[in-house]
Amino acid sequence: MIIYNVTINIEEQSHSEWLEWLQQKHIPDVMATGFFNSFKLLKLLSTQDDESGFTYAIQYSCTDMDTYIRYQNESAPALQSDSLKMFGGKFVSFRTLLEEI
Repeated sequence: MIIYNVTINIEEQSHSEWLEWLQQKHIPDVMATGFFNSFKLLKLLSTQDDESGFTYAIQYSCTDMDTYIRYQNESAPALQSDSLKMFGGKFVSFRTLLEEI
């Protein structure tokens, strides 16, 4: 099982609007691609002293690396572009790829 993890820190002023958009639009759009079997939305509880905003991790599960690569090639660019159009400059993110053992 491959886990595609997206960690996002969203600024406090945009948090409520972003979280609603994430749950109502973005995650359903990602899942509608058919590449992922399930997802988890997690909120980070621990923060650094100099950290502001809110941090979340969204973990999408797919069966194998080929499926993930197809998602990256076929669907990810448009979905990431949508995020930037809606909230560009209001968040920072990074992505990691994990293998369930």
